[in-house]
Amino acid sequence: MTRNGMTNDIGSLTATQLAQAFREDRATPSDAVRAALDMITRYNPAVNAYVHVDYAGAEEAAHASDRRWADGAPLSAIDGLPVSMKDLTEVAGMPARDGSLLTGDGPCDTDAPPARMLREAGAVILGKTNTPEFGWKGVTDNRVFGTTRNPWDTKLTPGGSSGGAAAAAALNMGVLHQGGDSGGSIRIPASFTGTFGFKPTFGWAAQWPPSRAPTLSQIGPITRTVEDAVLMLNVIGRYDQADPYAHRGQPTDWGDDLGRGLDGLRIAWSLDLGYASVDPAVAARVREAAERMAALGADMVEIDPGFESPIEIFQMIWFTASLDLYRQCDEEERDMLDPGLVDNALRAEAWDAVDYFRAQSRGAEFTRHLERFNQDYHLLMTPTVAIPPFEAGHDVPPGSAKTDWTEWSPFTYPFNLSQQPAASVPCGFTRAGLPVGFQLAGGKHDDTRVLRAAHAYMNAHPPILPDAADSRGGPKKAS
Repeated sequence: MTRNGMTNDIGSLTATQLAQAFREDRATPSDAVRAALDMITRYNPAVNAYVHVDYAGAEEAAHASDRRWADGAPLSAIDGLPVSMKDLTEVAGMPARDGSLLTGDGPCDTDAPPARMLREAGAVILGKTNTPEFGWKGVTDNRVFGTTRNPWDTKLTPGGSSGGAAAAAALNMGVLHQGGDSGGSIRIPASFTGTFGFKPTFGWAAQWPPSRAPTLSQIGPITRTVEDAVLMLNVIGRYDQADPYAHRGQPTDWGDDLGRGLDGLRIAWSLDLGYASVDPAVAARVREAAERMAALGADMVEIDPGFESPIEIFQMIWFTASLDLYRQCDEEERDMLDPGLVDNALRAEAWDAVDYFRAQSRGAEFTRHLERFNQDYHLLMTPTVAIPPFEAGHDVPPGSAKTDWTEWSPFTYPFNLSQQPAASVPCGFTRAGLPVGFQLAGGKHDDTRVLRAAHAYMNAHPPILPDAADSRGGPKKAS
């Protein structure tokens, strides 16, 4: 790229860097969008992150943004930036298959709130990223579009359910990527791909239609940096009356606290929360990250937070959502569903309405415990996922005694039950060269504090991403 002296490869720039280049007339939105589309052409065949790409629409939107910048009248700070939407989110003019054979391939008529907000801000929507069927599990594969693969090793899963978004973020196939998270679906793939993923406080980023389990679901960004996530949150992290679960109180600027560092923050940390089994390679990196946080000025306190695993609570709510879908299907349609989703639905048939009501009540008590905990500590730090990435095309690691994704991701869904903000922060690699992330969670509405701490760590310890780690560029092919 040589526009007005610009020598950096535009395809490697972050959203923040691109926005600065637009302001200084060193690049145009068309430059950025063409670079993102070139990255998709180059890398998507190996990882299957995108399931729909609107080449013509993206170029048309980029040209319109060029004109606004030339006139000195951009719509927002993200005008012209290339973005992706998860295939559970409705985008006008694009299909929303939800990873399911039950859906059609016709275009949607309207934009869901995040798509509308991004479009109104001038962002260029490149297309849709892959998800498991209706986002039901922590890996990304389905019967419509197949399996999404990890940019670090295409034999492995990138996690899920926002695995397509995370793989796209890792390879810079666009710079802002919308994910959704009902039990870890932003944070799991961020951890498995070495990217940053953030789940806001429930109700602070509007969505509609709702998730299958609407009281668990939040949408948020998967990006390469915290600054980029803030750019996206300043657009989608807003109240919208289309979402009946939405509420007000969002920060005017989600990045207000970036740059404040870790001084004065009292952060509790635990490798297992007193109940989880964690791979030693993951534990080593997270312990190292806790030591680095202390060196940066945080008061780090290793603790056992004193609560039992909430897996039964979460599974009762989550599996009941699968049962609701299953019962809406006729026999032919049930045969079209992911077998794992069906298994979970059938497990839920053993429960009744009283069981479900008690699960909700137990979830409220669990949330109360965590909110009390946050009166003594500003943040809680854990591993994001208990294990490194494993073989793609499997719901659990092959040969494992585990039967469901919730068993290998014990740290993520607690903060969906509590509706608190949580982020996955990249913190290095196993000896096998696979990414590891740690999780930071805060009390309700403490989102800017979570972002502040994540930014301080990533500013001091910038992550390596696959196109920089591999001298050939791009994903490592399966042998």
